[in-house]
Amino acid sequence: MLNDDRLFLITGATGKTGRATVQLLLERGHRVRALVHREDERSRELAQAGAEIAVSDLHDLDGVTIALRGVTGAYFCHPILPGLIEATVYFAQAATEAGVRSVVNMSQISARREAGSEAARQHWLCERLLDRTGLLTAHIRPTFFAEWLTTWWEKRDGEGYLRLPFGDGRHAPIAAADQSHVIAALLLDPEPYDRAVLTLHGPVELDHHDIARIMSRTLGFPVHYEPISVEEFASAMTARGLHPHAVQHLSNVAVDYRNGVFAGTNHNVEQIGRRAPLSVEQFVTERRTDFDTSGPNFVPAP
Repeated sequence: MLNDDRLFLITGATGKTGRATVQLLLERGHRVRALVHREDERSRELAQAGAEIAVSDLHDLDGVTIALRGVTGAYFCHPILPGLIEATVYFAQAATEAGVRSVVNMSQISARREAGSEAARQHWLCERLLDRTGLLTAHIRPTFFAEWLTTWWEKRDGEGYLRLPFGDGRHAPIAAADQSHVIAALLLDPEPYDRAVLTLHGPVELDHHDIARIMSRTLGFPVHYEPISVEEFASAMTARGLHPHAVQHLSNVAVDYRNGVFAGTNHNVEQIGRRAPLSVEQFVTERRTDFDTSGPNFVPAP
């Protein structure tokens, strides 16, 4: 164990990046407080692994204040739901009062002033807000998560389908596990990255035709990418019950994706996280059972 008394708060601790970051810090011998919405099987697993559990909501100023007491560095991650600006203000105020030293902020690669997505524009504003605090602040902007492949995946008649509104745009899918290595590194050594905006990418830029071919080869059965319109995608997400805020975001993200906003590669995962990011083939191999059935949000064929 390390002789290190620092305490790290991980918000969204049962989510994709949060859970992996909690586990990684614990494995390295660090003290972790996990902020969760409720006590359930997922939070109990984190507690059994050694995390301290704080039950609250990012929209509860008093709860966030209590969760941040004694914390050295925090990971701030808000879902694609209304209230990001309010939650960031609450977090910034509570962190300042508690004497927190640093924050790693989960933003979006599409975050910018002129973004069509309300969520992306709000992320840009929240970056600027955190930059005006006394916290050492690093913003991470991942491209599409590799996990998205499991979310919008359809398994039908022994074949796989990705019906998505991304045209021939390209990106390098980045797995949550790879992001957690970057988040942990930024928490442990925040000074070199203060006010940095860091895009995170997987190893190879691909379009969804390429991705489908790799998935087919890895899974051993045909996988098809079928480009659809933004309107069809938005209608399907609305029918699935996604919040209108998320549907508005995803619709505009699709346009950004087609326009190259999500494209590119770099070496941030290797240089900061000290880990080679997973390829699509490696991710699909590790998560093979997730492709045995359809994901929760697949767009059904008409």
